[in-house]
Amino acid sequence: MSNPMHISSLIGDIYDAIRDQSQWSAVLGRAAQFVGAQAGALVWRHPVSRAGGFIHTFGIEPRYVDLYAEHYAKLDPAAAPMLLCKVGEVAGMSDLVPHDELLKSRFYQGWMQPQGFVDAVQASLDKSPASSVHLCFMRNGKCGTVDNTTRNQLRLIVPHMQRAVLVGKRVDHITAQAATFGDALDRIGAGLFFVDARGHIVHANAGGQAMLAEGALVRTRGGKLTPCDAKAERGLNEILRSAESTDGAVRRKAVSLTGRDGKHHVAHVLPLPAGARRRTGAGYTAVAAVFVQKTAFDMRSLQEVIARFYKLTPTELRVLFAIIQVGGVPAVAAAMGISGSTVKTHLSRLFAKTGTDRQADLVKLVASYANPLVA
Repeated sequence: MSNPMHISSLIGDIYDAIRDQSQWSAVLGRAAQFVGAQAGALVWRHPVSRAGGFIHTFGIEPRYVDLYAEHYAKLDPAAAPMLLCKVGEVAGMSDLVPHDELLKSRFYQGWMQPQGFVDAVQASLDKSPASSVHLCFMRNGKCGTVDNTTRNQLRLIVPHMQRAVLVGKRVDHITAQAATFGDALDRIGAGLFFVDARGHIVHANAGGQAMLAEGALVRTRGGKLTPCDAKAERGLNEILRSAESTDGAVRRKAVSLTGRDGKHHVAHVLPLPAGARRRTGAGYTAVAAVFVQKTAFDMRSLQEVIARFYKLTPTELRVLFAIIQVGGVPAVAAAMGISGSTVKTHLSRLFAKTGTDRQADLVKLVASYANPLVA
């Protein structure tokens, strides 16, 4: 597909997908062919919790789409290194993870290998505090590993993919759009509420319903989403009125919440323009999506900040967050597909770079960066 007419046709298809979301699978198929791959996907990931999922796919079996969101997104060894890539940057799997380490990982053995994939190439399309969006293409054994030709082919179309994703503030709504497709909404690591201009709940995901049932942070009063914090309630009402009057033209805003238990959370309010409301399927009366989560998640690219400040390598960064999310050395070794002694070596380097000497201190260190309310 190096013929300029073919490239022009592909770029035209990319922009057509802006108007018709149902075309994305076909577009990814043609793009996969262009870069010499057999499967492709638009992927979203939470920058801290490492939760993630596919927005659109081509060439990936449905059960593996579900398995990625349910289990393998957090085990994807490329997830943390991709957060360090600049928007628009293209990287092969070997640029992100040592090949031997990839082959030993549970992600490769349980997700890539059963589908016949041996390598992948990715590009960062957008990064924000709420999510990152990547373009990913997988290659099978017949085509072999990613080379410079593959990378260069992808670089030709990345700017157009970026524009297609960003147009109409689409990035602000990607997670919400993806989340409304069946059970994916319940996998978001936050309480999610679609609300109308008066704050009445149109729809709530499982996390949101649990928050309402607990009643320590938010509650429902006459069907209205009501923070237990009176100041937060006033702030939320003002944002929602603004969202209705400007038809979603305002940017995402945040409201600090303090629960009855004294714990701090934050509500991110994402205004939904009329067109986006229809596309989300969450009810045309909804004027905004409200994400409620712990303040620890309210930070711009936490992993990127810590990696750059302490000059951590991608593997050291993965070990650090695996210690926090998975557990001790044996569990981290099993999850990453490396030996316990290798994990201990990286831990020693982490202790030296961060000035700590215990795993518990590493957890406290990350928590102090994640929560701006901690002195």
